[in-house]
Amino acid sequence: MANTVLTGKPMVTPEKKQHEGSIKARRVASDTLIYIILTVMAVIWLLPVVWLLLQSFSGEKGQSGLVHFIPESWGFDNYKFLFTNQVWSKSGDAIEESQYNFFFKISSSGEPQLGAFLYTAIIAALTAVIATLFTLATSYAFSRLRFKGRTMMMKVILIIGMFPGFLGLIVLYQIFNQMGLFDSNNPTGVMWALVICYSGGAGMGYYISKGFFDTISKQIDEAAMVDGATRFQIFYKITLPLSKPIVVYTILTAFMGPWAEFITAKYMMRGGVTNGTSGGVVTVAPQLFDMLDEKVNRSQYFGQFCAGAIIVAVPTSLLFIALQKNYVSGVTGGAVKG
Repeated sequence: MANTVLTGKPMVTPEKKQHEGSIKARRVASDTLIYIILTVMAVIWLLPVVWLLLQSFSGEKGQSGLVHFIPESWGFDNYKFLFTNQVWSKSGDAIEESQYNFFFKISSSGEPQLGAFLYTAIIAALTAVIATLFTLATSYAFSRLRFKGRTMMMKVILIIGMFPGFLGLIVLYQIFNQMGLFDSNNPTGVMWALVICYSGGAGMGYYISKGFFDTISKQIDEAAMVDGATRFQIFYKITLPLSKPIVVYTILTAFMGPWAEFITAKYMMRGGVTNGTSGGVVTVAPQLFDMLDEKVNRSQYFGQFCAGAIIVAVPTSLLFIALQKNYVSGVTGGAVKG
């Protein structure tokens, strides 16, 4: 009788090999189909961005009619005019003063006037600071403190947060008007009205920050209290240094909120226009929108609109790229059951 050699490897029959090959072929076909779909979706998403970028470098003067996907001529006039407050005339044969102030200009009386970009940066920076303080303080209170009505308050805030904020614009407009923020002798009143709008209810967005604070051991707080630390000292000197990712996340979201916001800014600036105070305070979103208004020759400002849209996207993109690690850590760290 012949000796049988046991190798420990399962016998692969032709049928089994054919079956495995069929499974592998189906997997390759499925992955290929998924990649094709994702590629098509990526192209659809990127196409408007690429088109906007190309048009921002268009050197065509006084564009009218059909705009070519790839400009017939190239130049930096659109970017230069945003900085110098100039524009091609409707005929395209001369340069005239633009009616829009994007960055900075000197008025006819010799007074400096900030443009929409700088005003938006100031509003976004102030909102980021104030909203971050409100959000983190509210999150810490709900995470660490136990008081009567805490659960009910959290539920009420959750329900209120389901309604869009612009539902209260009319009421806020009347309140700010009564406060004198739209008076003719208060040229920056619209700016402060927008800061209050953007940061006033920031504490209601406490959910992710609270979830992150819940992951920090309460024994650290108890040890600090034994050493005589107050609640504020624990929050400022212990909790916040341990919560860098969520702090960065909160700052970024608070900054990006008003950066390109349109509805609230447009409505509040209407009050300044009515009372003659909006002349200086204009944010980028309403100004870019006005560049394409039917009342203005949109072909005259179309190139500047594209250039302005690209410039507006740069700060937030750079911030996100630089702080992406902390941003993702803040989101994932706060996504726990509270």
